[in-house]
Amino acid sequence: MSERLHTRGSRSRTETKEEESESTDETLSCPECGGHVVNDEEHGETVCSDCGLVVEADSVDRGPEWRAFDSREKDEKSRVGAPTTNTMHDKGLSTNIDWRDKDAYGRSLGARQRQKMQRLRKWNERFRTRDSKERNLKQALGEIDRMASAQGLPDNVRETASVIYRRALDEDLLPGRSIEGVSTSCVYAAARMAGVPRSLDEIADVSRVEKAEIARTYRYVVRELKLEVKPADPEQYVPRFASDLELSEESEMRAKSLLRNAKEKGVHSGKSPVGLAAAAVYAAALLTNEKTTQAAVSEVADISEVTIRNRYHELLEAEDGLVA
Repeated sequence: MSERLHTRGSRSRTETKEEESESTDETLSCPECGGHVVNDEEHGETVCSDCGLVVEADSVDRGPEWRAFDSREKDEKSRVGAPTTNTMHDKGLSTNIDWRDKDAYGRSLGARQRQKMQRLRKWNERFRTRDSKERNLKQALGEIDRMASAQGLPDNVRETASVIYRRALDEDLLPGRSIEGVSTSCVYAAARMAGVPRSLDEIADVSRVEKAEIARTYRYVVRELKLEVKPADPEQYVPRFASDLELSEESEMRAKSLLRNAKEKGVHSGKSPVGLAAAAVYAAALLTNEKTTQAAVSEVADISEVTIRNRYHELLEAEDGLVA
């Protein structure tokens, strides 16, 4: 009896495999000429090898995003699960227990289960932060994420800021300085390195430390870690200011033209890039007959109206060729 059942089972599996192969053959035939279809992985297309018809385009690449040139490199790069990230103190490799006392179906847990989950959360937290260095890193990365979110900075800036802080921690740059001050300076440096700078006043608005401490710590971190941070370009501030003021693309291009001309004439030397950008946006709005005020630009750029007026006159003089 068992032999018959085994035979029937093997037959059914064989028939299933044949049906799958038949259906696969049907899908791999060209709908125009019935020729053989091949996958062009380089271009992400399924093409008929006989007539050249593109049967399917934009196919999903299910392979890894990395390349390996030998077996050792392949073993080192291969991984499963979510990618690691420097924005978490354990790089995202630990287990997270949800704070909500609900099961997988969304139903509330009983009293005994809630107590059990609370104990598990407590021990999980203790295992995740086993020493003072990890607790320091966890607090700092939380601060970096909070400030980056408040300033609307992209993920690559958060990642860079986290890497800078890890380097500062590894090289013992923190003794004598606050965690908040170093993490804020890391965000400021990362934003400038990524080409999406924020002014010191904007960073200070979302930080828990004073502006003077941020500037002092920033200079110290950049010097000790030998970071290549270029001076902020006023043109990098223009798109954000123009967007917040709801100005047209024409005004934005005109503001950049004013700044480029000012740099050629040397007017930008020794001036605040934020002030120059704000003045250029204000001048460009007037030149393109768009309504805006110095008060509105001052609020968006977080800079005084007096500075905007001074830089405004200098930019127009450079535009008219009055400044050598």
